[in-house]
Amino acid sequence: MLKFGAALLVLLAFAGTAGAQSAHDIIAGADRVRNPSEPFRTTTTLTEYVRSQPKDQTILVVYSKEDKVSGQFRNLVRYVEPPRDAGKMALLDGQNLWFYDPAAKSSVRISTQQRLVGQAAIGDVLTVNFAVDYNGTMLADETITDADRKSRDCWHMDLRAATPTAVYSRAEYWVEKGTYRPIKTKFWSDSGRVLKALYYRDFSQRLGADRPGSAVIIDAVDSTLVTTVRFGDAAFQAVPDFWFQRDYLPCLRPE
Repeated sequence: MLKFGAALLVLLAFAGTAGAQSAHDIIAGADRVRNPSEPFRTTTTLTEYVRSQPKDQTILVVYSKEDKVSGQFRNLVRYVEPPRDAGKMALLDGQNLWFYDPAAKSSVRISTQQRLVGQAAIGDVLTVNFAVDYNGTMLADETITDADRKSRDCWHMDLRAATPTAVYSRAEYWVEKGTYRPIKTKFWSDSGRVLKALYYRDFSQRLGADRPGSAVIIDAVDSTLVTTVRFGDAAFQAVPDFWFQRDYLPCLRPE
Protein backbone atom coordinates (compact mmCIF):
# COMPACT_ATOMS: atom_id res chain seq x y z
CA MET A 1 0.00 0.00 0.00
CA LEU A 2 2.85 2.37 0.86
CA LYS A 3 4.57 1.55 -2.44
CA PHE A 4 1.37 2.24 -4.34
CA GLY A 5 0.93 5.58 -2.55
CA ALA A 6 4.51 6.59 -3.30
CA ALA A 7 4.11 5.64 -6.95
CA LEU A 8 0.90 7.65 -7.16
CA LEU A 9 2.62 10.73 -5.75
CA VAL A 10 5.41 10.40 -8.32
CA LEU A 11 2.87 10.11 -11.14
CA LEU A 12 0.95 13.15 -9.91
CA ALA A 13 4.13 15.15 -9.59
CA PHE A 14 5.18 14.15 -13.11
CA ALA A 15 1.77 15.04 -14.51
CA GLY A 16 1.89 18.46 -12.84
CA THR A 17 5.35 19.13 -14.24
CA ALA A 18 4.40 17.95 -17.73
CA GLY A 19 1.31 20.12 -17.74
CA ALA A 20 3.08 23.24 -16.47
CA GLN A 21 4.03 25.94 -18.92
CA SER A 22 7.72 26.70 -19.07
CA ALA A 23 8.92 30.29 -19.28
CA HIS A 24 10.37 29.58 -22.73
CA ASP A 25 7.04 28.24 -24.02
CA ILE A 26 5.19 31.32 -22.74
CA ILE A 27 7.73 33.74 -24.24
CA ALA A 28 7.57 31.87 -27.56
CA GLY A 29 3.77 32.03 -27.45
CA ALA A 30 3.88 35.79 -26.92
CA ASP A 31 6.38 36.08 -29.80
CA ARG A 32 3.81 34.44 -32.07
CA VAL A 33 1.24 37.02 -30.95
CA ARG A 34 3.58 39.94 -31.63
CA ASN A 35 5.09 38.69 -34.88
CA PRO A 36 3.95 36.62 -37.87
CA SER A 37 6.36 34.07 -39.33
CA GLU A 38 5.92 35.38 -42.88
CA PRO A 39 7.77 38.48 -44.20
CA PHE A 40 5.88 41.72 -43.63
CA ARG A 41 6.12 45.47 -43.41
CA THR A 42 4.59 48.01 -41.07
CA THR A 43 4.57 51.78 -40.78
CA THR A 44 5.69 52.70 -37.28
CA THR A 45 4.88 56.14 -35.90
CA LEU A 46 6.68 57.27 -32.75
CA THR A 47 5.48 60.33 -30.88
CA GLU A 48 7.28 61.80 -27.88
CA TYR A 49 5.20 63.49 -25.16
CA VAL A 50 6.48 65.68 -22.34
CA ARG A 51 3.88 66.37 -19.67
CA SER A 52 1.16 65.20 -22.06
CA GLN A 53 2.24 67.63 -24.78
CA PRO A 54 3.57 66.25 -28.12
CA LYS A 55 7.18 67.27 -28.72
CA ASP A 56 8.68 65.20 -31.52
CA GLN A 57 7.59 62.58 -34.04
CA THR A 58 9.32 60.06 -36.29
CA ILE A 59 7.73 57.82 -38.92
CA LEU A 60 9.46 54.67 -40.11
CA VAL A 61 8.66 51.81 -42.44
CA VAL A 62 9.99 48.53 -41.05
CA TYR A 63 10.48 45.48 -43.30
CA SER A 64 10.92 42.21 -41.39
CA LYS A 65 11.78 38.67 -42.43
CA GLU A 66 12.41 35.74 -40.12
CA ASP A 67 15.66 33.85 -40.55
CA LYS A 68 14.52 30.21 -40.47
CA VAL A 69 17.95 29.07 -39.26
CA SER A 70 18.43 31.40 -36.27
CA GLY A 71 14.74 32.02 -35.53
CA GLN A 72 15.44 35.73 -35.29
CA PHE A 73 14.30 38.49 -37.62
CA ARG A 74 16.24 40.46 -40.17
CA ASN A 75 15.08 44.09 -40.27
CA LEU A 76 15.30 46.96 -42.68
CA VAL A 77 14.13 50.32 -41.31
CA ARG A 78 13.45 53.20 -43.70
CA TYR A 79 13.01 56.74 -42.32
CA VAL A 80 10.02 58.62 -43.76
CA GLU A 81 9.60 61.64 -41.45
CA PRO A 82 10.77 64.16 -40.39
CA PRO A 83 11.92 65.40 -43.82
CA ARG A 84 15.50 65.90 -42.62
CA ASP A 85 15.77 62.14 -42.02
CA ALA A 86 13.83 60.88 -45.05
CA GLY A 87 15.80 58.24 -46.95
CA LYS A 88 18.00 57.21 -44.06
CA MET A 89 17.97 53.51 -43.23
CA ALA A 90 18.95 51.05 -40.52
CA LEU A 91 19.73 47.42 -41.21
CA LEU A 92 19.81 44.57 -38.71
CA ASP A 93 21.20 41.32 -40.06
CA GLY A 94 22.47 38.84 -37.51
CA GLN A 95 24.48 40.59 -34.80
CA ASN A 96 25.20 43.79 -36.75
CA LEU A 97 23.08 46.94 -36.86
CA TRP A 98 24.07 49.40 -39.56
CA PHE A 99 22.88 52.98 -40.07
CA TYR A 100 22.97 54.37 -43.60
CA ASP A 101 22.85 58.08 -44.46
CA PRO A 102 22.34 58.76 -48.18
CA ALA A 103 23.92 62.21 -47.82
CA ALA A 104 27.18 60.67 -46.65
CA LYS A 105 26.70 57.58 -48.84
CA SER A 106 28.17 55.44 -46.10
CA SER A 107 26.97 53.07 -43.39
CA VAL A 108 28.25 52.87 -39.82
CA ARG A 109 27.60 50.43 -37.03
CA ILE A 110 25.33 51.63 -34.24
CA SER A 111 23.98 50.19 -31.01
CA THR A 112 20.43 48.88 -30.74
CA GLN A 113 20.12 51.06 -27.61
CA GLN A 114 20.80 54.25 -29.55
CA ARG A 115 18.03 56.77 -28.87
CA LEU A 116 15.53 57.20 -31.69
CA VAL A 117 12.90 59.54 -30.30
CA GLY A 118 11.84 60.14 -26.72
CA GLN A 119 12.08 56.93 -24.67
CA ALA A 120 12.28 54.72 -27.79
CA ALA A 121 15.60 53.25 -28.88
CA ILE A 122 16.18 51.88 -32.36
CA GLY A 123 16.03 48.38 -30.87
CA ASP A 124 12.49 49.01 -29.63
CA VAL A 125 11.11 49.29 -33.17
CA LEU A 126 12.91 46.24 -34.57
CA THR A 127 10.99 42.99 -34.96
CA VAL A 128 12.56 40.50 -32.55
CA ASN A 129 11.71 37.16 -30.98
CA PHE A 130 12.37 37.29 -27.23
CA ALA A 131 12.51 33.49 -27.02
CA VAL A 132 15.68 33.58 -29.12
CA ASP A 133 17.45 36.46 -27.39
CA TYR A 134 16.57 35.73 -23.75
CA ASN A 135 16.49 32.97 -21.16
CA GLY A 136 13.35 33.26 -19.07
CA THR A 137 12.60 32.32 -15.46
CA MET A 138 9.13 32.18 -13.94
CA LEU A 139 8.68 34.61 -11.05
CA ALA A 140 4.99 34.53 -10.14
CA ASP A 141 1.40 34.59 -11.29
CA GLU A 142 0.19 38.18 -11.01
CA THR A 143 -2.82 40.31 -11.76
CA ILE A 144 -1.65 43.63 -13.17
CA THR A 145 -3.26 46.70 -14.72
CA ASP A 146 -2.70 47.18 -18.44
CA ALA A 147 -2.35 50.44 -20.40
CA ASP A 148 -6.15 50.88 -20.40
CA ARG A 149 -6.41 50.29 -16.65
CA LYS A 150 -7.95 46.85 -17.07
CA SER A 151 -6.94 43.92 -14.87
CA ARG A 152 -5.03 41.11 -16.57
CA ASP A 153 -4.06 37.74 -15.08
CA CYS A 154 -0.47 37.25 -16.16
CA TRP A 155 2.61 35.12 -15.96
CA HIS A 156 5.45 37.28 -14.63
CA MET A 157 8.92 36.30 -15.87
CA ASP A 158 12.48 37.47 -15.55
CA LEU A 159 14.40 37.61 -18.85
CA ARG A 160 18.20 37.57 -19.10
CA ALA A 161 20.08 38.17 -22.34
CA ALA A 162 21.24 34.93 -23.98
CA THR A 163 22.68 36.30 -27.23
CA PRO A 164 24.68 39.35 -28.34
CA THR A 165 21.65 40.51 -30.35
CA ALA A 166 19.55 41.11 -27.20
CA VAL A 167 18.75 44.83 -26.98
CA TYR A 168 18.74 44.84 -23.16
CA SER A 169 20.68 42.73 -20.69
CA ARG A 170 17.59 42.13 -18.56
CA ALA A 171 13.83 42.57 -18.76
CA GLU A 172 10.74 41.69 -16.77
CA TYR A 173 7.86 40.39 -18.86
CA TRP A 174 4.16 40.02 -18.14
CA VAL A 175 2.15 37.81 -20.53
CA GLU A 176 -1.60 37.28 -20.19
CA LYS A 177 -2.67 33.76 -19.33
CA GLY A 178 -4.64 31.96 -21.99
CA THR A 179 -4.28 34.56 -24.76
CA TYR A 180 -0.45 34.85 -24.61
CA ARG A 181 -0.85 38.57 -25.19
CA PRO A 182 2.24 40.51 -24.10
CA ILE A 183 0.95 43.09 -21.63
CA LYS A 184 3.98 44.79 -20.10
CA THR A 185 7.78 44.76 -20.32
CA LYS A 186 10.17 46.47 -17.94
CA PHE A 187 13.68 47.03 -19.32
CA TRP A 188 16.88 47.22 -17.26
CA SER A 189 20.29 48.72 -18.00
CA ASP A 190 23.56 46.79 -17.80
CA SER A 191 24.22 48.52 -14.47
CA GLY A 192 21.00 47.18 -12.94
CA ARG A 193 18.87 50.31 -13.26
CA VAL A 194 15.28 50.23 -14.52
CA LEU A 195 15.15 52.25 -17.74
CA LYS A 196 11.52 52.20 -18.82
CA ALA A 197 8.28 50.27 -18.96
CA LEU A 198 6.49 49.35 -22.19
CA TYR A 199 2.79 48.52 -22.35
CA TYR A 200 1.22 46.83 -25.40
CA ARG A 201 -2.29 47.88 -26.34
CA ASP A 202 -4.97 48.09 -29.08
CA PHE A 203 -5.05 44.37 -29.85
CA SER A 204 -6.93 43.54 -33.04
CA GLN A 205 -6.76 41.32 -36.11
CA ARG A 206 -3.57 42.26 -37.93
CA LEU A 207 -1.42 40.12 -40.19
CA GLY A 208 -3.67 37.10 -39.73
CA ALA A 209 -3.91 37.06 -35.93
CA ASP A 210 -4.76 39.04 -32.81
CA ARG A 211 -1.78 41.39 -32.41
CA PRO A 212 -0.95 44.67 -30.61
CA GLY A 213 -1.58 47.79 -32.68
CA SER A 214 0.38 50.18 -30.48
CA ALA A 215 2.57 50.50 -27.41
CA VAL A 216 3.29 53.07 -24.74
CA ILE A 217 6.80 53.59 -23.33
CA ILE A 218 7.13 55.37 -19.97
CA ASP A 219 10.40 56.61 -18.53
CA ALA A 220 11.25 54.88 -15.24
CA VAL A 221 12.53 58.06 -13.56
CA ASP A 222 10.14 60.69 -14.90
CA SER A 223 6.68 59.35 -15.71
CA THR A 224 5.79 62.59 -17.53
CA LEU A 225 8.12 61.46 -20.34
CA VAL A 226 6.06 59.17 -22.56
CA THR A 227 6.54 57.85 -26.09
CA THR A 228 3.76 56.20 -28.06
CA VAL A 229 4.44 53.67 -30.80
CA ARG A 230 1.73 53.02 -33.38
CA PHE A 231 1.98 50.08 -35.79
CA GLY A 232 0.02 51.03 -38.89
CA ASP A 233 -0.35 49.94 -42.50
CA ALA A 234 0.72 46.38 -41.67
CA ALA A 235 0.80 43.98 -44.61
CA PHE A 236 2.50 40.80 -45.71
CA GLN A 237 5.16 41.54 -48.29
CA ALA A 238 7.82 39.50 -50.03
CA VAL A 239 11.17 40.86 -48.86
CA PRO A 240 14.17 39.81 -50.99
CA ASP A 241 17.25 38.58 -49.14
CA PHE A 242 19.47 41.08 -50.95
CA TRP A 243 17.69 43.92 -49.13
CA PHE A 244 19.56 42.83 -46.01
CA GLN A 245 23.03 43.32 -47.47
CA ARG A 246 24.94 46.31 -46.15
CA ASP A 247 26.69 46.91 -49.49
CA TYR A 248 23.35 47.10 -51.28
CA LEU A 249 21.93 49.92 -49.11
CA PRO A 250 23.06 52.75 -51.49
CA CYS A 251 21.13 51.06 -54.33
CA LEU A 252 18.04 50.09 -52.36
CA ARG A 253 14.69 51.61 -53.33
CA PRO A 254 12.12 49.70 -51.24
CA GLU A 255 9.19 52.03 -52.03
